[in-house]
Amino acid sequence: MGEGSGIAYRGLDLCCDEVPLAELAAAYGTPTYVYSATAILERYQAVERALAPVPHLVCYAVKTNSNLGVLGTLARAGAGFDIVSGGELHRLLRVGAAPERIVFAGVGKTADEMRLALNAGIGMFNVESLPEAELLSAVAAETGHAPRVALRINPDLAAGAHHYISTGTTAEKFGIPRREAVGVFRRLAALPHLDPCALHCHIGSQILEVDSFREVARLIADLARELRAEGFRIADVNLGGGIGIRYHDEEPPQFDAFAAAVLPEIRDLGVRLLVEPGRSIVGSAGALLARVLYEKRTDTKRFLVVDAGMNDLVRPSLYGAHHEILPVRQQPHRESRPADVVGPICESGDFLARDRPLPEFVPGEWLAVCSAGAYGFAMSSNYNSRPRAAEVLVRGREHQLVRRRESYDDLVQGESDWRAS
Repeated sequence: MGEGSGIAYRGLDLCCDEVPLAELAAAYGTPTYVYSATAILERYQAVERALAPVPHLVCYAVKTNSNLGVLGTLARAGAGFDIVSGGELHRLLRVGAAPERIVFAGVGKTADEMRLALNAGIGMFNVESLPEAELLSAVAAETGHAPRVALRINPDLAAGAHHYISTGTTAEKFGIPRREAVGVFRRLAALPHLDPCALHCHIGSQILEVDSFREVARLIADLARELRAEGFRIADVNLGGGIGIRYHDEEPPQFDAFAAAVLPEIRDLGVRLLVEPGRSIVGSAGALLARVLYEKRTDTKRFLVVDAGMNDLVRPSLYGAHHEILPVRQQPHRESRPADVVGPICESGDFLARDRPLPEFVPGEWLAVCSAGAYGFAMSSNYNSRPRAAEVLVRGREHQLVRRRESYDDLVQGESDWRAS
């Protein structure tokens, strides 16, 4: 479940903070995501402490978990935010996040999204190509703004636990190759209505060692010195996110280790350091609750059929990801045997775990899929016309529904039946 997750056994009951998950499942039904606000804030504050020796801004990666309750909790704590869409900006404005603490990343920003962000007064754009910079310059001229801009560098450095989440190689769509960076920055600086003053790099996700971060910090620092030698102002350096969490038996680095790796590389630059943690803030703080529907056996397999499927949590099917699965109430006398935990989706790829040692379950009992706070609900869908899960935020003994479960009527809202005249 990971250090400081907020999800832990208290006696025989698996709890989120001080609330038994069985109590939450009974109150809100299943499937339901539950998040520990306590754990989220503890993780955010740990990043703040680690980076305290230098000027910095911790920008939570909204794509990881964009529930308004989570965003509001972090906004009230003073967090900055990393966004990749106009919809994410809209969510932040709804919870009162400070626009000047928002950074807009992503390779495919539209003119409408740029306009929305400029008029909101966000702090910075991360630019990933010259055509994007040219469009931003034109929109800035139209709206009368001169936004601060960071050029995203692609260091051709492979990192991350799966090739889908490794973003720092030149085979991927992200950023400008290091060898082209100085020339592109010159052209960026020549565009009107932009204030290029920063460098950005993000190399992947679920990274379990700090050497990659040290290497990229050194690369960005060297580039900053080179650009300064040409007379360009570099005020900020953004090293992205990507620190991993424990899903099974991993040993992810602590934020102090990350800081010890990168701060010596950038300290003498006198810049503000930006980071964009997401998974490492919310991943271990969440769990997906599901109800056991049936236990099915064949000659070769034992299946636990539950009411949560790949539409609720796609990571096992998409990435082969491992999530610990635990009974919400331990039954010490029950023997564990291998089982596939599968959902109701009409796909062979609909599973939450395969060949996992699990105890016997009686239909109607609940289990928890742990470390599901990151990229769980955020990547969920209505596949098979299934309503998306509820979301609940917990703090101590208090809990609140922060997203109601969708209804069947919600599924068809906005649709119409075309009829020939």
